[in-house]
Amino acid sequence: MKKITCILLAALTAACLFAEGSAEQADDGAISIGISKIVSHPALDSIEKGIQDELAELGYPDIRYDLQNANGDPNTAKQIAIKFKNDKVDIAVGIATPTSQALASTITDFPVIYSAVTDPVGAGLVTSLNEGGDNITGYSDMTPVREQIELLTRLMKVERLGHVYSTGEANAVVLAGIARDVCADMGIEFVESTVTNSSEVKQATQAILNRVDAIYVSTDNTVFSALQSVVQTALDKNIPVMSADPTSAVDYEVFAALGFDYYRHGRATGRLIARVLEGEDPSNIPTQFMSDPGDLDQLILNLDVAKKIGVTVPADIIDRASVIIENGEARSR
Repeated sequence: MKKITCILLAALTAACLFAEGSAEQADDGAISIGISKIVSHPALDSIEKGIQDELAELGYPDIRYDLQNANGDPNTAKQIAIKFKNDKVDIAVGIATPTSQALASTITDFPVIYSAVTDPVGAGLVTSLNEGGDNITGYSDMTPVREQIELLTRLMKVERLGHVYSTGEANAVVLAGIARDVCADMGIEFVESTVTNSSEVKQATQAILNRVDAIYVSTDNTVFSALQSVVQTALDKNIPVMSADPTSAVDYEVFAALGFDYYRHGRATGRLIARVLEGEDPSNIPTQFMSDPGDLDQLILNLDVAKKIGVTVPADIIDRASVIIENGEARSR
């Protein structure tokens, strides 16, 4: 009896999940697009909005979207992929690596577009960056790790750099490897702490605070969903956080963030989706990258955090910043 009750509760939970974000089945010829994101946080939410805004601007105002959130659970991501397959959406979009992997392994008979995937080849989505898969292509969000760490070392003396990342996200593991190599090249001790879910992030941060000068956070969805825990815990010890995602940096007390605008990443993904809607074969489209300088060089500096930790930011870096946060207010430059 207890087993049957658990099964019924699980089924009810899944039904509620899908009902919350689900669009009606398109039976009148309207375009249907399913979007699955691994978790909700500012960067991924911005991609989702950017996709919709771009397609509306391109003349697709009546698309029926099925917006789903896997809440950090790969099993839920797989259920969402099965739902999109059964619903026969016209295009399935995965935002982040785990949801894109779930879509790619489930759907073979209509297009899949990935977005915010750091290493599409390593994730098994495509065999080469120079061409798409049979029914899949998309946008990579490979972030400039070396430039981010080099910027941090210009802002302050860093002999030991902490890094909290998820072992369950292929993108996070790849970026941790890059950060480890960069630190080795620069003579910086790399102090890592791993998590398997967002509830472990605060404890993982606390575990290394007494051994680091600063913490670097890459585009890791598990960690970003608990970014407030990282920042608050670190700043309690006057340890600053360097982030690879400017989108989230305005909302939290991140010392500095360098990367590209994830809303623009969503707009670019929307343009790619439009190409496929117009009949272009995904297999003929290589992995796309954010190569526009205006997309890549988004720098946010928090001078309030700098003051708290006793750091004077060089004038040339302030001049380069896209957004400055001072006295609790953010101003664009």
